[in-house]
Amino acid sequence: MDTNLITLPYALDSLDPVLSAETLAIHHGKHLSAYVTNLNAALPGSGFEGLSLEEIVAKAPAGKIFNNAGQILNHNLYFLQFTPTPVLEGPTGKLKEAIDKTFGSFEEFKKTFTAQGAALFGSGWVWLAEDAEGSLVIKQYSNAGNPVADGLKPILTFDVWEHAYYVDYRNRRPDYLGAIWNILDWNVISNRF
Repeated sequence: MDTNLITLPYALDSLDPVLSAETLAIHHGKHLSAYVTNLNAALPGSGFEGLSLEEIVAKAPAGKIFNNAGQILNHNLYFLQFTPTPVLEGPTGKLKEAIDKTFGSFEEFKKTFTAQGAALFGSGWVWLAEDAEGSLVIKQYSNAGNPVADGLKPILTFDVWEHAYYVDYRNRRPDYLGAIWNILDWNVISNRF
């Protein structure tokens, strides 16, 4: 079973000015596409054929298969949490309750999450994840790291690899992290919890 490149549920130019069409074309059409191609080439004979991305990330040792599957899973969750027409300014329902309980308020969560993304050294991801007890945690992962590998459920992620923002923000990662809140689809994110 081949892994396929996801189709974005919005036009490339529809997230502008937060993310430009050029950024999305490079990020989705080149970076993510390459991970899909590389994983499909590495899977035959690996023992991971037929598994979901989540199963591969949870079971594969560090290396080519884990890196490519992790990057595909990470990017799928990242790209599918955006919308050009946000209808909510924050989480709802049980996710909102859990954020308020854990972080005090949504605004405090945003500050902490953004700071964790800005502080991550090098390339990687910042995640809001749920542990086995239903508690929320913010995690930083380098490279292809993902909460699934640690038995956590991913809820929200910001990509802090430079290719995610360099065209639009150059080296201003905090500006990118501040802007990306404006295109989040909180219905999608709340449904992950």
